[in-house]
Amino acid sequence: MRKSVLSVLVAAALLGASATATAQPAAHAAGGWGATWGSSQHAGAELFGSPWVTEGFDDHSVRQVVRLSRGGPALRVRLSNAFGTSPLRLTGATVARTDKGASVRPGSVRHVTFQGRKSTTVAVGAELASDPIPFAVPSFEQVTVTLHFAGRTGPATAHGDATATSWRAKGDHRADVSASAFTESTTSWYYLSGVDVVDLSPRRDTVVAFGDSITDGAESTVDADRRYPDRLARRLGGRLGVVNAGISGNRVVNDSPCMGEKAPARFTRDVLSHPDVRTVILLEGINDIGFSEIDLGPCGLPNPRVTADEIIGGYRQIIAAAKAKGIRVVGGTLTPFKGAFYATDRGEGVRQAVNHWIRTSGAYDAVVDFDKAVADPADPTALRPEFDPGDHLHPNDAGYQAMADAVDLSTL
Repeated sequence: MRKSVLSVLVAAALLGASATATAQPAAHAAGGWGATWGSSQHAGAELFGSPWVTEGFDDHSVRQVVRLSRGGPALRVRLSNAFGTSPLRLTGATVARTDKGASVRPGSVRHVTFQGRKSTTVAVGAELASDPIPFAVPSFEQVTVTLHFAGRTGPATAHGDATATSWRAKGDHRADVSASAFTESTTSWYYLSGVDVVDLSPRRDTVVAFGDSITDGAESTVDADRRYPDRLARRLGGRLGVVNAGISGNRVVNDSPCMGEKAPARFTRDVLSHPDVRTVILLEGINDIGFSEIDLGPCGLPNPRVTADEIIGGYRQIIAAAKAKGIRVVGGTLTPFKGAFYATDRGEGVRQAVNHWIRTSGAYDAVVDFDKAVADPADPTALRPEFDPGDHLHPNDAGYQAMADAVDLSTL
C-alpha cells in the first residue's frame, strides 16, 4: 500500500513538473521540485584557466560530474545561457551514474529530453529545465551529465573555479560508458546550473550557501567534494538539499568583469531561481575589503575604498530580497585573513566592524561564527595553522569541515 501511494505521489509530481519543465525555476512549496545541486554561472570564467570558455564548443561532448546533496525518485537538469552571445543549440544530453573519472556505470545512461525532444535551444540570457528523468538517486550519489553540441556554440557560459574536473571529447560521445574519448579536461563547469529531484516533503527543503571563494571551495581537494557546503550536506544526512552558490572573487558592493556581478545583483538568479529554497547562508565581503587595498588589474576594478557601512548596506539588500520570498537568512562572519596577499591593518579594521554588526545587529534569523571556527586562538586575526593551506585566506579541507561543524543545524 505504501509503495502504491508513493507511486501516485511521484506520478503527480512529474505530471505537474512536466507541464512547466521549460519555465524559469522558482522557490516554491513542496510537491514539485527541490534543488539538490547547483553552480553559479558568471562572465569572465576564463580567468580560472579554461580556454573552453572563450573558444566555446564545436562538435564536442562535454562531460561533468556532480554530487547530489539529497536523493529523490526522479531528477531534472537545468542549463544556463546567462552569459551567451547567441542562442545555445544543444544536440543532446545524457545523465548516468558516475564510475571513475569520465567513465560511467554500464546500463545507467539515460537520454535527457526537453519538451519531449532530445535537442533544444536555450535563448540568450535564459535558463532551461529538462523534462523529468525517471532516475532514482540516493543522497550523495555522483551523477555524470554529458552535453553534446554538434555546431559551434560561441563563448560558453561557465563557472570558473569548480574544484572539479570536466572532460571534453570530439564528436558525439554522450552515451559512451568508457572515458577513452574524453582526452581533454579543465576544472570549470559549463552551462550546467542545477540538478533538481522530485520533492515529496510538505515543506521547503533547500539550503543555499551564498558567497565567494570560501563558499566556492578554493584550496579544497579537487574532485573530493570537501567544500564547506559539501561537508554541511553530509552533516544534514540528505534531509535538506544544499546548493553551493559561491563565486571565487565575488564581492558585495562592486561587480567584476571576471568574478561575477555583485552579490545583491546576482541573488535572484543564483538563489531565488532554485526551487524549494528554505534558508540562505550569506558569507561574503572579504574581497570587498581586500580588493580595496591593492591593484588586481581589470578583473579587480572598480576597487574604491569600501567601508563597513557599504558592505552592510549590501547585506541589507540581500536580506530584504530573501525575506520578500519567505526565505530565512543566516549570516556568516568573515574569516581571518592576516598574511593574505591583500591584507592590511585598515582592512582588518573593516572586517572587525562588519563582524561586530553581523553578530549584534539582529538583522539575521541566525548567525554562524565562521570567524571563530577557523581563527588561531593565539592570534584571532589569522587562520589556525592546521587550517591554512598556505595562502592565509582560504581554509583547507580540515578548515572547511570546521566551518560546516560550526553551523547549528536547527537554524536551517
